[in-house]
Amino acid sequence: MDGVRRGGVLSLEEAFAAGRPADAFVWIGLHEPTGEEFAAVRQEFSLHDLAVEDAIKAHQRPKLEVYDDTVFVVLKTAWYKEDVEEIELSEILLFIGDGFIVTVRHGPASGLAEVRKKLEADPDFLRLGPGAVLYAILDRVVDDYRPVILGLENDIAEVESEVFSGERKNPAERIYFLKRESIVFHQAVTPLLPAVDRLARASLPMIRDELRPYFRDIHDHLLRVADQLVSFRDLLNSVLEANLTQVNVRQNEDMRKISAWVAILAVPTMIAGVYGMNFKHMPELEMKYGYFVVLAVMVSICGLLHRLFRKAGWL
Repeated sequence: MDGVRRGGVLSLEEAFAAGRPADAFVWIGLHEPTGEEFAAVRQEFSLHDLAVEDAIKAHQRPKLEVYDDTVFVVLKTAWYKEDVEEIELSEILLFIGDGFIVTVRHGPASGLAEVRKKLEADPDFLRLGPGAVLYAILDRVVDDYRPVILGLENDIAEVESEVFSGERKNPAERIYFLKRESIVFHQAVTPLLPAVDRLARASLPMIRDELRPYFRDIHDHLLRVADQLVSFRDLLNSVLEANLTQVNVRQNEDMRKISAWVAILAVPTMIAGVYGMNFKHMPELEMKYGYFVVLAVMVSICGLLHRLFRKAGWL
């Protein structure tokens, strides 16, 4: 009330009553509620059926919708699981209206306890109403995107170094998974851009004019995140192409080496094959040192071919 939290634990009915005075609002937080658990909140604040259905079922894309005098916002929270190089997404859905804000969390979404404490420590800002809470939650969610960006950036740098290290590895699978995670994260971030831009520019009764610069700041942060994800996607495409080129080059080198050794070994094979045909009248069969002469010819020709192939870069 008037920027100061009322102390004590309140029942749902007491919380409804606490938000009715003109200078007060109530913040109700729920975690994966069922339809029955959400029924009282829905009835008290006259929430729209479609928004309630989205809040209960979750798995929505980030968005902002206005139902009469209530704003419904869907956010995607994210954190990076470094050990498996995977981004885990959860959801926070918010109903904002005159005198109330209802947050519904699905999955291990960003914790809001710290957000609440930070707001309680700034009564002047909290006095701006439910819109101030919406800003604080948005700010926390977008700030949590930063570690994800850094995690992706580090892993992309690692795989880039791996491709150009000269080692005979093929990190194509890792590149593909990093690219997939970048795309998934991009899909979670970009739909939020028009929603936040609308909060910064549109005339919404529960968003006071004093809050618009704050939403513009969040919009700028989101733009930077989106731009970084686009650059990650382009870089991963280039790294994947470079990796495929490296693989093709190594395969060509292997084929040249194999072909060179086949050509070298063909010489003694041919000579031995000729003298293994068991014809009675063949030249040099009665020669005393014929065996050693043939071996010397084989070694000489093979040595010459080996030298020529090495000079040509095939060996």
